[in-house]
Amino acid sequence: MISMASRVRRARTLVSMSQAELARRVGVERSAVTQWERQQGTTPSVGHLAQIAVITGVHFEWLATGRGQSQPEPGAFEAAVVVEDFARDSVESSALTALRRLSARRRVAAVQILELLSG
Repeated sequence: MISMASRVRRARTLVSMSQAELARRVGVERSAVTQWERQQGTTPSVGHLAQIAVITGVHFEWLATGRGQSQPEPGAFEAAVVVEDFARDSVESSALTALRRLSARRRVAAVQILELLSG
């Protein structure tokens, strides 16, 4: 089984990302990524492992344990989530919350108003 350090390095290099870029996207110093990729270095936290998995597109289980495939089959996650269906900021979140409290009839009317305003 390959080491955690090797799996972190492999995940990063699979997407042709530098240590500095991975560090920036995870929110740590580059030296932390260097430590994670050293055989005798430190181990990333579970939260950082989850971020690395998402950023690099590898399976979390593989990254954390070495079990299973490193990457999903092509297209495996395309139908799982439609990103446009989620609020992008606090204003959209408030609007969605309010919209969900409306009756079906009022919800349709509210959407029609929004469409007219955005028109």
